[in-house]
Order: sequence, then C-alpha cells, then structure tokens
Amino acid sequence: MNILVLIHEFPPIGGGGGPIARDLSLQWVKAGHRVRVVTARFGDLPHRENIDGLDVVRLDCHRTESFRAKMGAMIGYVSAASRYCLFDCKDFQPDLIHVHFAVPNGPAAMIAAKKMKVPYVITAHLGDIPGASPEKTKKWFRYIQPFTPPIWKNAARVVAVSEFSRAMALKTYNVPIDVIPNGIDYEMIKNPEIVKHDTPEIVFAGRFVPQKNLAQIIKTLAEVRDLNWHATLIGDGQDRDMIMGLCEEKGLSDRVAFPGWKTPEEVIEIFHHSDILFMPSLSEGLPVTGIQGMASGLALLLSNAGGNPEIIKEGVNGFVQAPDDTKTYAHNLRTLLTDSDRLLKMRYASLELAASFDIRKTAADYLKAFNKIRN
Repeated sequence: MNILVLIHEFPPIGGGGGPIARDLSLQWVKAGHRVRVVTARFGDLPHRENIDGLDVVRLDCHRTESFRAKMGAMIGYVSAASRYCLFDCKDFQPDLIHVHFAVPNGPAAMIAAKKMKVPYVITAHLGDIPGASPEKTKKWFRYIQPFTPPIWKNAARVVAVSEFSRAMALKTYNVPIDVIPNGIDYEMIKNPEIVKHDTPEIVFAGRFVPQKNLAQIIKTLAEVRDLNWHATLIGDGQDRDMIMGLCEEKGLSDRVAFPGWKTPEEVIEIFHHSDILFMPSLSEGLPVTGIQGMASGLALLLSNAGGNPEIIKEGVNGFVQAPDDTKTYAHNLRTLLTDSDRLLKMRYASLELAASFDIRKTAADYLKAFNKIRN
C-alpha cells in the first residue's frame, strides 16, 4: 500500500503529534508499505530525507519556531501541502491519505484526496477539536469552526487518540469516530535498569505554554521545599521566562534546571535518570510524553485533564488530580518523595503498563482500518 501522510510538524520540530506520525510511518515501512510524509521545513532541515526507508518531504511554510506553529505557519503549510499534492507529487500515487490533525491539515487532505481520487483518514489529537483545548484554540475556532464539518464528514474514517478526544469531537461532529490510542516504540524506549536515586529527580518535558500549566509545578515544588529532590523542566516556549521568574521568586532556582528544547532521544535519556514525571496540563489528548515516561519507568503525577486518566492506575503507577489543586499535588508528591519503596514499586508498574501502548499494535490497528476502507 502507498500511504501519504500529511502533518504540519514532524521531528525534530513540534510536539507529541509529530513523534506519533513518525513512529507509525516507520512501522508501516517495516511492514512493507511505501510511505511518504509531507511536512513543514524549519531552519536548515533538508527539503528531502530518507529515514530508514521513510520518505520525508519538507515544505517551506514560513515557520519561525521549532516548538510551536503559529497561525501563519499553519496556513502556510496547508497552502504548500495542497500545492505539492496537486502539482509536485506525480512520482507517488497514494492508495490512501492519512492526515494528523483535522485542523489545520484537513483542508489539504480534502484537496489532495479529490485530486488523487483516494480516501483520507483523519487522526484527531485534541487541539483540532472544538472546546477540547480552549486555552489554546478558543480564538481560532471562533472563526474557523463553521468551515470544519466538511473535513470530518468527507473523511473515509475518523480516529481519535483517546476516549476523551472522541467524546469531545462527538459534541460537534455527527460522524462515526473510532479510538486508536497513541503508541510509543516500547522496546526502544523502555528503561533497562530502574534504580533508586539518593536525590529523587522530578521531570517535565513539553512546550512552555499555558496549556501545560507549568506554574503549578513551581507552586507544588515550593510546598515540598523541605524535602530532598531536584527537578528538570525540559522544553521551551512563550512562558519560559515567566516560569523561570516564578522559580526564582519561590527561591527554587538552585533546585530546578531549565535545559531548553531537547531532541526526543535526549528527552528519553533524561527520563531514564529520573523518578517522577510531573504534568499538570489543562488539556491533553493522550499524552505521548506520559507514555514515554511510563516506558522509562517513571511514576506519574498528572492532572485529570483529557486523556491523562487513561494511562494511570490511581495509586498503582501514579496519581491524577485537578489541574489547579496545589494541595493535592503537594500531598501526592510528598508521598512519592518520602516513601522510596512505594516510589520504586510505582515506577516498575509504569514500565509494565506501558507495554500495552506499543507502537506495533497501534500501527497494526491503523492498517486494519485502512484495509477495510480499501476493500
């Protein structure tokens, strides 16, 4: 099968959707399929690249930041991807188009599908669903939502990455929606050796944006300043200076590291030397970072937003609480920091539970869906 994948951000740029697109595509290549990814170019990334048999085409879209695609960059991608599929993709005739994010990439998929006379499948993550991530997309959907129903209606199939994402999408779009959870390369990521650390390491990885609610991390850490711990907050974004300023205000600067944006491989390396993943997000689809943390053998301290509860067994491999509940965050973090045996047990539980999110199963489930459409 020839599969054309459309996504506006792809490693090493962007957030969780990009690694999912990459890992799925690589699995399909391993299964003998021909896959081409059409994505956005940034900086000095090559226009064309072959990654272990995966054909990656990067288009100039005026993207200005590695960690975030602004509205102009997303519009630029839709325009460039549409032109590419209409005029420059003559050497690749897909049997099916797989598009990540109904917004912004759905219009390009509709145009390409009509031109190439093939079906397209949408994977809805979260930010492309009205009302699912209001702190991030409320302004956008105020203007674009009336134009989005055809994107969903004309898709041969719609897949959501979590039960939460599906439920939110069904509030707006009257179309069948299946759930195929996000996956990770478990065998590659899993931590081969989980050990106790004399100073427990708390870690966060992601964009420094309002959705991720990093101020809650600093507030919670201030509540447990009497305990032994160190924290590493990996990433970059518009809120970074504010978070660093809050950290200094709370007197925690000597205990919290801000190493900036790291490659996926560097993030996993840091995870393997950490103990607790702290993600108090205001919204999440099904957090890839959370699953990677599980496979790295981390106990999870997550908000109860979106699909977060779908990767946690409460009290077994972590805790969930309301995004703004500093008191409960501090209580649960204190529990993890003061009971090293329980922390170690929860870390092993995460490692075991992560196996159910292996990318091989995710990729196989997508191929089954694709074959049903083609047949």
